[in-house]
Amino acid sequence: MSGFAGFSGFSFMRWWSIVLKEFLQLMRDRVTVRMITVIPIMQMLLFGFAINSDPKHMPTAVISADHSEFTRTFIAAMKASDYFDIVAELPNEAAGRTALAQGKVLFVLNIPADFTRSLLRGERPALLVEADATDPTATGMALAALPQLVQSVANKDLKGALARFSGGAPAFDVQVQRLYNPEGVTQYNVVPGLMGVILSMTMVMMTGLSMTRERERGTMENLLATPVSPVEVMTGKIMPYIAIGLIQASIILLGARFMFHVPFAGSVLAIYLAALLFIAASLTVGITLSSIAQNQLQAMQLTMFYFLPNILLSGFMFPFQGMPKWAQFIGNLLPLTYFNRLIRGILLKGNGWIDLWPNVWPLMLFTLIVMGIALRFYRRTLD
Repeated sequence: MSGFAGFSGFSFMRWWSIVLKEFLQLMRDRVTVRMITVIPIMQMLLFGFAINSDPKHMPTAVISADHSEFTRTFIAAMKASDYFDIVAELPNEAAGRTALAQGKVLFVLNIPADFTRSLLRGERPALLVEADATDPTATGMALAALPQLVQSVANKDLKGALARFSGGAPAFDVQVQRLYNPEGVTQYNVVPGLMGVILSMTMVMMTGLSMTRERERGTMENLLATPVSPVEVMTGKIMPYIAIGLIQASIILLGARFMFHVPFAGSVLAIYLAALLFIAASLTVGITLSSIAQNQLQAMQLTMFYFLPNILLSGFMFPFQGMPKWAQFIGNLLPLTYFNRLIRGILLKGNGWIDLWPNVWPLMLFTLIVMGIALRFYRRTLD
């Protein structure tokens, strides 16, 4: 009977008043109301339109030393398959390796100079397709389609006197060279990306809560009363978190090396410098969100609102090149996109500073812009 004692004096009117009070408080919290509607819409759009587990229209370069009807037909067949978009014609193999290392293309088709002559002699020549295999999901389906393209060339061009080459074994071969992750080990792609995901979530969340916590506890007024500038406050607040971020990065690197055996093809110094840039970018986002939010709940909601597109549109979970152009545009505004390319490029490709620079300067620019936004909102609180 004692378990029902709390219900003996239950009043429906008092209960309904509390319900109405909670609804009114939620409706007054504009951030919460927007998150209630925006997050489901964002998830529906991202998962419904942007995410594609069978990526197509992936950037491909051609190195052609033989221009004939056979090679033109094969290139046309690659385009018609929808897996390959020919975006450049490169002069030599060195240019092709540079384009692959910098992530400008995912495939390079190399056509040797004597291909047509060898084909007409019945010698079964070979074309070479080099693939950036750091993400096996992004290239697997496209590479599986290549044998069918050989047959399509045979059906179209090997007719009449050349028909004898179209029967039996294929008239020519396509050799595939998977670079950077030839075994197709998924962990080699996922584990380095996890560093960016973990750092993004923890850095933004911790700094996002720091200033709102002081505002709720009433210590912000004391901080504002001291003779410190906004830059001193913001940089002073993020310094401890930089140390925390580097410790987290070290833990993840140790786990990647000794638990998952991820290859370390590049410089450890480059890894830490890239991590430092990304930590700075994430901390400026957290400070900005904490300057906008009025309480810790709002800071958490804004953090999740920021984190969701980062994890879905950065190339961490799904192939970046397989997303539609509008989703790639959004992804190119996010720092995690560039950090994923940096960390995977250093660990798996052994990229040097020249190859890393196209993804370094966007991180630096992002940090400066977001820090400027944070300072502007902080000055408003000073007023």
